[in-house]
Amino acid sequence: MGVIGIQLVVTMVMASVMQKIIPHYSLARWLLCNGSLRWYQHPSEEELRILAGKQQKGKSKKDRKYNGHIENKPLTIPKDIDLHLETKSVTEVDTLALHYFPEYQWLVDFTVAATIVYLVTEVYYSFMKPTQEMNISLVWCLLVLSFAIKVLFSLTTHYFKVEDGGERSVCVTFGFFFFVKAMAVLIVTENYLEFGLETGFTNFSDSAMQFLEKQGLESQGPVSKLTFKFFLAVFCSLIGAFLTFPGLRLAQMHLDALNMATEKITQTLLHINFLAPLFMVLLWVKPITKDYIMNPPLGRESVPLMTEATFDTLRLWLIILLCVLRLAMMRSHLQAYLNLAQKCVDQMKKEAGRISTVELQKMVARVFYYLCVIALQYVAPLVMLLHMTLLLKTLGNHSWGIYPEAAFPLPVDNNLPANSAYPELPSPDGKMKVQIEIYLLMAPTGSMYGKCITNKSILNTWKDSQ
Repeated sequence: MGVIGIQLVVTMVMASVMQKIIPHYSLARWLLCNGSLRWYQHPSEEELRILAGKQQKGKSKKDRKYNGHIENKPLTIPKDIDLHLETKSVTEVDTLALHYFPEYQWLVDFTVAATIVYLVTEVYYSFMKPTQEMNISLVWCLLVLSFAIKVLFSLTTHYFKVEDGGERSVCVTFGFFFFVKAMAVLIVTENYLEFGLETGFTNFSDSAMQFLEKQGLESQGPVSKLTFKFFLAVFCSLIGAFLTFPGLRLAQMHLDALNMATEKITQTLLHINFLAPLFMVLLWVKPITKDYIMNPPLGRESVPLMTEATFDTLRLWLIILLCVLRLAMMRSHLQAYLNLAQKCVDQMKKEAGRISTVELQKMVARVFYYLCVIALQYVAPLVMLLHMTLLLKTLGNHSWGIYPEAAFPLPVDNNLPANSAYPELPSPDGKMKVQIEIYLLMAPTGSMYGKCITNKSILNTWKDSQ
């Protein structure tokens, strides 16, 4: 083995690409600046004055003098003013004023780089099959998860800085809710939820004990099972608190995108995208998915629809497809968010009273300036889910390929001659002989099950004739 392995070379090349190429060709910047997103520009004070019928020359503010001091009062206009906002495509120059744009660009571009490294590493492992090398793509996936959690934590801290709003109470409440929910889920046995925590904790404890024994230390394990589950529940509660407002924002954008969509296909995809987390969770509920597929109620004989390995592979592919769907629906959700500016203006027109021009401009401009915050709330959970799926595939020793199902051969009498490929079952009267064919493992899936059922029916007929 060379001093510099193939994986290290791939990592160094990708680091160079991130430094030289990504600043010029960025997927994150393309998602916002490809011309499909349009934002609403706030009107100028002169335009508002003209619409309000207050064309004034000179000062745009009324001055009032109290005790020798001049108090400046902003110009106010009626709320029911006939105002129509102008739209403009999002350009790269516009992104310079967006909050959290560097964090958004870094997270998306680093995720792309990490995904490419993972794919190249998977191809390398499929051909070379190294046994003593560390899979460096796992480090990239863990870095992506750490960056996503850091961004969500940074966004959540802003809600705690707000003194008057109730965002802090909402985060704390949902954090405790997810803590209780995680503790309740951890109590459920592996017969219902296929999390593999028991097996994972046992393997972790055994590995830790072996390591400590090699170091000359005596230990019964790193932590107890109860402590492990407690810290896992605390970690889940933090993730749930971080994902509270992204979830609420996604629900609001989903409703707005549905109202904006006109085609049935788009509406169907939006519904699937919104219900995708529920589908993913149900994949790990054994009575609903795995047990039903592995032991379907098909009359007298229960024939598995697929093997356990194929089910695990299909489950990984389904999650990746749902992640791709969510990325494809990103434009519809972000445009639905940008439309909030016109929606707020239309709602203002239904109210009575007056509003200052500064407040009106802030109300319209605030929607666009927080576009990257909304994009991060949309992308960060997607990034976490994708790379946790990649980690599950690698650490769980799963496969990307879906192979034909294998039929288990029927038991053959060892006393039969070696050249007998078709063992014979004598009939009661000695006249009828039934031949049972033993199929190889590479038989096609569809025909295999039909032949297996046929063979079983022959056996049942022979047993009934007994």
